[in-house]
Amino acid sequence: MPELPEVETVRRGLAPALVGRRITRARTKRADLRFPFPPRFAARLSGRRVDALQRRAKYLLAYLDDGAVWITHLGMTGRWSILGASQQPGDFYYAEPPDPTHTHVIVETEDGARLEFNDPRRFGYMDLIPEAELDAHPFFKGMGPEPLGNAFHEAYLKRALTGKKTSVKAALLDQRVVAGLGNIYVVEALHRAGIAPAKSAGRISAPRLEKLFHAIRAVLEEAIEAGGSTLSDYAAVDGAQGGFQHRFRVYGREGDPCATEGCGGTIKRAVHSGRSTFWCPRCQR
Repeated sequence: MPELPEVETVRRGLAPALVGRRITRARTKRADLRFPFPPRFAARLSGRRVDALQRRAKYLLAYLDDGAVWITHLGMTGRWSILGASQQPGDFYYAEPPDPTHTHVIVETEDGARLEFNDPRRFGYMDLIPEAELDAHPFFKGMGPEPLGNAFHEAYLKRALTGKKTSVKAALLDQRVVAGLGNIYVVEALHRAGIAPAKSAGRISAPRLEKLFHAIRAVLEEAIEAGGSTLSDYAAVDGAQGGFQHRFRVYGREGDPCATEGCGGTIKRAVHSGRSTFWCPRCQR
């Protein structure tokens, strides 16, 4: 599933074609994705201007000129493509065109851009929510701070993890603790911080929490700069795939030597709650 850096990469790619533009026509080619489209979805998008395009956790939020917010969640295989736009995002490694039979939403703008949402597995979904109701909506209610925002800082992380008996990995994946972190980047951040994924979240010392805080931000910022990670289906809006997977230190590297200088350990893998965990038993404690 696309994680925060992938969704942020898509947001940055869509913004030049959407922000400040009026949607002249929107079409849906089926009645639902993971969930049914809201009533009159295409008609309510048509004629609206997009005033801003933001990201909250793994959601894309397009603020419309009528006070509604158009929400997109990419699911596992959802991707936006832009056809006919004057500006495209770049700095990716490979290109792979989507299968047009899985294009389910088409949006055309006043300057001739055509945006297509393609989702083979249809685990993505969309909604239209009044901006005033956004924070109380089930998608966002109780969600923690953004890991790259000002509300996420060392003192907050310490408070959020104090007393927690669950593993630090599980705590960081809890969207109520911090929004948008996913399996790949939690695993990578824990390795950089030298913390074992199974360690109790409430038993990490302040100096190690400080290191973890900086590792979380660093790995996300590097991944966004690289255009995200491509494991199977994820691609940016120009059809190109992200490159951060080439910088993984532990994820997907079971049996490889640890990348930490002077460590000499070997990367291990275990499955917890259906998710793969990778770590070095020698340098992560």
